[in-house]
Amino acid sequence: MTRALFPGRPIGLPLRISLLAALPVTLCMGVMALPELGQAHAGAFRAFYAVCYLFWVVPIALLQRAMWRRGVPGLVTVVVLLLATYVPSALNNAVAQAVAVHWHLVPGYSFVRIFAGLDGCWLALIVYCAIHALLHQYDALQRSHRREAEAMALAREAELRALQYQLHPHFLFNTLNSISSMVVDGRASGATRMIARLGDLLRATLERSDVREVTLAEELSLTEHYLDIEKARLGSRLQVDMRVGAGVLQAWVPPLLLQPLVENAIRHGIAPRASGGAIRLGIGSDGDRLVIELHNDGVAGLIDDPTHRSTRIGLSNVRQRLEALYPGNHAVDVAVAADGACTVRVALPLRLAASPPPLQVGSA
Repeated sequence: MTRALFPGRPIGLPLRISLLAALPVTLCMGVMALPELGQAHAGAFRAFYAVCYLFWVVPIALLQRAMWRRGVPGLVTVVVLLLATYVPSALNNAVAQAVAVHWHLVPGYSFVRIFAGLDGCWLALIVYCAIHALLHQYDALQRSHRREAEAMALAREAELRALQYQLHPHFLFNTLNSISSMVVDGRASGATRMIARLGDLLRATLERSDVREVTLAEELSLTEHYLDIEKARLGSRLQVDMRVGAGVLQAWVPPLLLQPLVENAIRHGIAPRASGGAIRLGIGSDGDRLVIELHNDGVAGLIDDPTHRSTRIGLSNVRQRLEALYPGNHAVDVAVAADGACTVRVALPLRLAASPPPLQVGSA
């Protein structure tokens, strides 16, 4: 415990702040002197001790801080400070007694009196050292808390970056697999169009790879790029109904929030059906929440099938990123009906682009 009060580390507390701690002690000295003010020269002596006290706190504070920097053990620091405050107090008494002899307030000079009644200044200096130590300890704790918060923020940013980068090869593999299927089926012109759209999509994705949030309008634009690719692959088998409520296009959302959800809906809900199906994407506000609902005519059970690794990657990635960005302030619900229809509902804080711009991933 003593070591914690006197850590061997750089001092973050400014000296001027620590010296201000001497003022309340000076006020206390003045209050304690009030009963003696009626006596001869009592006010002058009390003023002398107060001035001496304010003079001595500067070198004592510097000494105290120097020992902290050097990592001097707490017990040694206490002993040194007791001596360092005792000697100035004795000097104050020596000078005060010489003045008292000059004013004929005492019959003669006595060295014994030098070491008596040191409470006038010694106790005040001891109290100051204690207050100085407490201020330093409080400042050290605050800086420690700030460092912990910064470390947690950096860890969270690193996690977000890893999660976002996880989607890139996963998405690219699935899209290239779709292009490969079209080539095998002899649909070369369709594959060419898909490659061009894939280039547009990758360009848009890479431009946002280092941000933690984008506007909903930007995210919808990227999702439409992906839907164009899937429409080229599935043709009339894929029907899309997208509805966006008023006033939410400038809401902040994580990048690649919609794409993995739409991908799961198409690849595991629509594509396996010979007749295809439809997905309905609805986005709106509910009080202070942005609500996203994605519904598809799916194949029963696929959403929970552990053999479908891509489904687990997409949903797990979305959940982890939302937890990292909005811990305890989001929701992801998945409901599968008996006929195979699947609905994914995502709720997150509604914050519009008028608020401060998003931080870059990896920034402090």
